[in-house]
Amino acid sequence: MTGCQTVFDPRAFDSVRVVLPTQFGEFDVTAVEVRPGLVYLALARGDLSDGAPVLTRVHSECLTGDALTSLRCDCGIQLRMALRRVAAEGRGVVLYATGHEGRGIGLLNKLRAYVEQDEGADTVDANLRLGLPVDDRSYTEAAHVLRELGVLSVRLLTNNPDKAHGLEAAGIAVERMEPLRTAAHVRNVGYLRTKEQRLGHGDTAGEELPGPVIPPEAVDLIGNVDPPLDRPYVVLKYAQTLDGRIATGGGDSKWISGEEERALSHALRAACDAIMVGIGTVLRDDCRLNVRLVPGASPLRVVLDSTLRTPSDALLFTGLDDGAASTLILTTERSTEADRSRVRDLGAGIRVLPEGPGGVDLKAGLQQLRAEGVRSLLVEGGAQVITSLLGAGLVDRIVVGTAPRIIGAGTEAVGDLGVLRVTDGIVLRNRSVHLTADDVVTAWDVG
Repeated sequence: MTGCQTVFDPRAFDSVRVVLPTQFGEFDVTAVEVRPGLVYLALARGDLSDGAPVLTRVHSECLTGDALTSLRCDCGIQLRMALRRVAAEGRGVVLYATGHEGRGIGLLNKLRAYVEQDEGADTVDANLRLGLPVDDRSYTEAAHVLRELGVLSVRLLTNNPDKAHGLEAAGIAVERMEPLRTAAHVRNVGYLRTKEQRLGHGDTAGEELPGPVIPPEAVDLIGNVDPPLDRPYVVLKYAQTLDGRIATGGGDSKWISGEEERALSHALRAACDAIMVGIGTVLRDDCRLNVRLVPGASPLRVVLDSTLRTPSDALLFTGLDDGAASTLILTTERSTEADRSRVRDLGAGIRVLPEGPGGVDLKAGLQQLRAEGVRSLLVEGGAQVITSLLGAGLVDRIVVGTAPRIIGAGTEAVGDLGVLRVTDGIVLRNRSVHLTADDVVTAWDVG
């Protein structure tokens, strides 16, 4: 039982202890039936009863977020962050509080509240419309379990001051709150801001987020996501030198931008449903296309590959243990059935679509993604994909990181669009600017 020295009196409640290996390390798990049919789980590391404040997360049950990875909330990401924090510190506890679903209103009512939210209510008014309390949670049972584990004082992992007040009222001293901030997604940014503005939470994705980037600004850079019925809202994102190159003449592009701009790019990924690149980018960069530099959800990875040249050892087929989403490859009849089977066996999805001028027909590809529920799509390259999307009028927003470098001859982000007069060029509107330590990030609506 590595690192598991918690103290617990099994006579206090009906309980059971077991060692649980997880992707974050081994935890000493104590399951406590606090009421008939209601079990709390305490995942602990180290000696919790030595009198020192214990790094603690009281995590309210959220089936949709914790188990089903819903993007309507930040719960699942916070749970995994808390487990990672406790495992890294070697001493602490994550107390999983069942019965707290939907801030205490239960799963069915939470889903009813989602219906209200889809009709325009925020997370507070949705509950009120249903005649339900905004927050019906009690922390008395959580405090009882913590005391039985020997925890009397905590460093509480939370953005919610009411959680700290509830534990203190139940006899647990809160030495301080330590925030668990996450990168916002376009689907939950309204929820996060409502918690800040109406429920008094600390900045859920604010300036104290580890690292230099501020995720809500990444969401703001994406603009007003209002996808058409036949395709997702499309955001182009690329980094370029001051003279407009995304790679040298030899194809090198690492790293044009600085660390902060790259973190901002990951926050943009975390804000969208899917991220798309062409096969050229995969072959050149062997990219993972997941979220690593900010605490957020990795999006669906989409590759345009008309002949299925994606190699079996590509990093796009790995990284699931790091929280990466699945990979979907859009191909055409030019790919062989053998290659389709090969890719499916690697766990990726295959969609065979009509052929267009440069490979996969882009309109058909975007229609397919929209039909599968993708509302926001981040496109990171390469130059052919960027140019084709712009030329076809399929882009809603452009986000460009400009680095203070000049490299001369190299790869341009945008190729020939057939524009003969300046006045016929694509018009960009509604400028937004984000400054990093090294680079300038600009965002524009297209047309």
